Amino acid sequence: MPTRDDAWPEGTPCWVDLSVDDPAAARQYYSELFGWDIQDGPEEAGGYLMALKGGRPAAGVGPKMGDPSTPSVWTTYLAADDADATAEKVTAAGGQVFMPPFDVMDVGRMTVAADSSGAAFGIWQAGAHAGAGIFNEDGAYTWNELHTRDFDGAKAFYAAVFGWTYDDFGDGEQLRYAQFQRPDGEGVGGINDDSLHPGDNPAYWLTWFWADDVVAATTKATELGGSVMMPPSETPFGHMAIVAGAQGEAFGLINPAQVTPPPAED
Repeated sequence: MPTRDDAWPEGTPCWVDLSVDDPAAARQYYSELFGWDIQDGPEEAGGYLMALKGGRPAAGVGPKMGDPSTPSVWTTYLAADDADATAEKVTAAGGQVFMPPFDVMDVGRMTVAADSSGAAFGIWQAGAHAGAGIFNEDGAYTWNELHTRDFDGAKAFYAAVFGWTYDDFGDGEQLRYAQFQRPDGEGVGGINDDSLHPGDNPAYWLTWFWADDVVAATTKATELGGSVMMPPSETPFGHMAIVAGAQGEAFGLINPAQVTPPPAED
């Protein structure tokens, strides 16, 4: 069981949480889907719920803040040693900070921002809450990736803010993807070039949760009231599917250990 107790290195996707209209319904949905023990936060947390897996923090669930007409969404938080300094870098690199960084009781300091391509993400400076305490485990998050139609611009933005470097791959026609690395060289997430495909969807961050059995998890997600956005597929990156939860929030299911090799070249 991969676990962590300390703050995550700067630039690492360190936490995910869900903003929905009905947190109580989301509690029921994800408790059944992932086996989470979802506990109430303190009164001053404003209805924020903490999901535990194996007794360790796995994700958060809370009510939408601001405009209630905004879609339900999973938000990826990137670790920062200094949330205020990181927020300044976001603005300097062409992004937008939606609110000045603020303290969340004694658990950390945070803000929510958008990158230069418009994708929203959180900035988390750890306090008493370091971030995810469990990962790369059935029912825990395992990967976070940015989907954007401004692939090169987004890479430049995150390089300026977090010092990321990139390992690019793909044929440039059906796939253009970059794994991003922290300054220490550890690969911790990806960026997908959505401009290779039709449509004008806005940029967004997608959270992937590990599922030992992707087909069974996809079936359960729909039985609980969700829907399939991409059916289970065997790929060189793992067995994967994308679903929408019962309140419309998109997330991925993947088993990176079930890898299908690419076809051999003639």
